[in-house]
Amino acid sequence: MSRTVYVNGEFVAEEQAKISIFDRGFLFADGVYEVTSVLNGKLIDNDAHLVRLHRSLDELDMPAPLSDQEITQVQQKLLELNQIDEGMVYLQITRGAADRDFGFPENPQPSLVLFTQKKTLRESPKAETGLKVILTPDLRWARRDIKTVGLLAPCMAKSQAVRQGADDAWFVEDGYITEGSSNNAFIVKKEGDETVIVTRQLGCEILHGITRRSVMGFAKSAGFKVEERPFSAEEAKQADEAFLTSATTFVLPVVQIDDTPVGDGKPGPVARQLREFYIKEAMALTG
Repeated sequence: MSRTVYVNGEFVAEEQAKISIFDRGFLFADGVYEVTSVLNGKLIDNDAHLVRLHRSLDELDMPAPLSDQEITQVQQKLLELNQIDEGMVYLQITRGAADRDFGFPENPQPSLVLFTQKKTLRESPKAETGLKVILTPDLRWARRDIKTVGLLAPCMAKSQAVRQGADDAWFVEDGYITEGSSNNAFIVKKEGDETVIVTRQLGCEILHGITRRSVMGFAKSAGFKVEERPFSAEEAKQADEAFLTSATTFVLPVVQIDDTPVGDGKPGPVARQLREFYIKEAMALTG
């Protein structure tokens, strides 16, 4: 049985879904997207994802095709039609179809596409074994704070990681780690009796992660010190722990960077605690 997807006002079978070959998302990657996780059939942190969606649209001077309330109704309808209990909803807005020209068209009619994916989120083998990541030069454009559909560089990095027997890649720019191919990067350092969590500060260099923000809040409430600053590849390899965050992985420990084990090479207590806390809080929101 095929999925039902949403394309420009219509709920259709995925085999029947169509977008113009002149859509600027296809021709120029002139579009933005969001991915919201789903637990117990409920959207997690969706309001925050919609706020970030508007930020991306505003930065690109792109109009929203529907109101937030209408978008949420479409998301919920798709969950019902596709019987999604756990997984994700993908949303993409492009500037729409126009004759091919580098300049933005006047009065664009944006395209809106949404689809669901079933995926096990709470139970992850990688939460028990940890992830291996490689370091790779950050080849992306300079506005990574805008969540655009131009994802070729992250795809190349992820594919490189898999070819090298790793799970993911963390980007390095000017000697400092920015973020992962589709996640925010964290390290943990023990300084005396204090546990310090370090992650890159917000700016144009990284995506302003929704899960990142939630996890940092949980970390502070648990009594950890959180520092938002650049950290080098060498500092990461010498850390006591490392982990990453994203909407669909929540919190996952990183146990190896390139050929260097992080800490004792096993998932650490901080990453475990934050993952458990995030899932507990997310589940509480689902009622």
